[in-house]
Amino acid sequence: MLHINDLTYRIEGRVLFDQATLAISEGQKVGLVGRNGTGKSTLFNLIKGSLGADDGSINLRKGAKLGAVDQEVPSGPESLISTVLNADKERTSLLDEAETAKDPMRIAAIHTRLSDIDAYSAEARAAIILSGLGFDSDDQLKACADFSGGWRMRVALAAMLFAEPDILLLDEPTNYLDVEGAVWLEQHIRTYPGTCFIISHDRDFLNSAVTHIAHLRDGKLFGYPGGYDNFERQLAEQIRLNMALRSKQDDERRHLEAFVTRFRAQANKARQAQSRIKRLEKMVPVSTIVSDPIAPIRLEGPERSLSPPIVRFDKAQLGYCDDVAVLKRLDLRIDPDDRIGLLGKNGEGKSTFAKGILGILAAQKGFIKRHKRLEIGYFAQHQIDRLNEKSSAYDHVVKLMPDATEAQRRARLASFGLGEKNSETPAGDLSGGEKARLLFSLIGFNAPHLLVLDEPANHLDMDSRAELIKSLNAYTGAVLIISHDRNLLESVVDRLWVVKDGTVSTYDGSLEDYRREQLEADRSKKQVKNKPLPEAKQSRKDAADARKRIAPLKRAAEALEKKISAHKAKIEDIDKALSVADLFTTNPERAVSLGKSRVYNEKLVEALEDEWLISLEAYEHAKEQEGL
Repeated sequence: MLHINDLTYRIEGRVLFDQATLAISEGQKVGLVGRNGTGKSTLFNLIKGSLGADDGSINLRKGAKLGAVDQEVPSGPESLISTVLNADKERTSLLDEAETAKDPMRIAAIHTRLSDIDAYSAEARAAIILSGLGFDSDDQLKACADFSGGWRMRVALAAMLFAEPDILLLDEPTNYLDVEGAVWLEQHIRTYPGTCFIISHDRDFLNSAVTHIAHLRDGKLFGYPGGYDNFERQLAEQIRLNMALRSKQDDERRHLEAFVTRFRAQANKARQAQSRIKRLEKMVPVSTIVSDPIAPIRLEGPERSLSPPIVRFDKAQLGYCDDVAVLKRLDLRIDPDDRIGLLGKNGEGKSTFAKGILGILAAQKGFIKRHKRLEIGYFAQHQIDRLNEKSSAYDHVVKLMPDATEAQRRARLASFGLGEKNSETPAGDLSGGEKARLLFSLIGFNAPHLLVLDEPANHLDMDSRAELIKSLNAYTGAVLIISHDRNLLESVVDRLWVVKDGTVSTYDGSLEDYRREQLEADRSKKQVKNKPLPEAKQSRKDAADARKRIAPLKRAAEALEKKISAHKAKIEDIDKALSVADLFTTNPERAVSLGKSRVYNEKLVEALEDEWLISLEAYEHAKEQEGL
């Protein structure tokens, strides 16, 4: 399906790909992993043709359709369901043509093709995809412009999933999804009829959704069967074997060099020494996989713990308008050592609840009490977007450390992986991972008592996520995390809260229990949607659907009948005019003109009748096929 052969690509003199090779077979679901900055997104741009390779080739199967989610998300007045339906270009084109086509044979061909591509169930399929990604039936009828950028990214993803290209490229598709959406997407990708190539750093997604892993390292691509855990085991074994082989080779090299040094000058040993020299020259060093050390993410905990609770909700109600509540009946508390994971579908009120903790929203009813000395560190996507794009990481730290020395400021940045190379880079030019590290440095500066983290791992690669987990487990304050990354949640939190039905409540099960519930709920929805109608109703529905499918053929035949009747009426009028006495004597020119018009209309009626017979035959055949 996709073959990358000896691909070489350089950017600003730096080699990103050095004769990289990878083959993806039809139907495979391949996850692309690698450190931030190794070129994963660049590879996708090369595959799409947005960039040109310096050497090598990228070949798709002949005739294969390639699809990817564009950075330009839909934002016009078109409804979500219409946006998704229009992503199937062939279906849209055929439906448009069906409205204007007049040739009965072409009309029949159009509807045959529409049936072949399952066009008549398109709206139901589009609605299922949108529902899986978090849009209810009311949302699906709203305009794209009514939604934020993150939600519109979901619409773009839904449109591409609906279009079902032969090979689908997805770049971090779970970044804008909640746990429920990520679970649904895992299942959808597993059953996707085509081939998928997916950039992701979500361990659970890569374990559940993909069949193979492609690892980008040192400018080359390496393929491994199975999910991420299997890849990690294989890579560790490969490193172990290579290191053992390298050690064995080094021992052999030392032995050969010692022999040559000792006996090279002796005539009776010269030939043996020469053969060992040739052996040394031919010895190819065993390549070892040496990972660059990943910079830590240090989050300093508070020097002194506060008395519990640090935040308390007592019958609190939160909302944005006085008469409209988003969350009600909030009776919760956060203690100094709590590790809480906040679950719930997007739009249910997770961000509203976080704003209540932060004090951005005041309680409409009841009250929210915070410890008077409470310091909160808040991490969210919009916080990253609010970084001053023209200021460097160093400039940001200067504002927080005005009296510190330059060495102290740079040491602070270095502790978060922002060294000399990128500390002077404007924030707008930093990668997503580097921006996230800068924000961690800023929110942790005052050693907060509570961290509120909204999707903190979105822009971090696997190794950086592992460092974040390590840092959060070492952090001595309280943590509340909103994330779709189940590995992060399972590694850090010990309590789960769920935002649902207008309130926040504790959840006694595990994340696996929650995931299972979401899958069962999704299956239940499908069963209800596909529940068979009573026999009589189903029969009437099937007949109505069949009549709808062949209606264009019926309309075409009726239109021809009307044209035939109109031209026959003209012939009757001409015959009346020709029957006037002495017409050929008194007005010979009119008589000749009427005669020509009659001949023309007679021939036209004959042609239309032939066309009508063909159209009628196509309609009758379609009725027979549909059992009507």
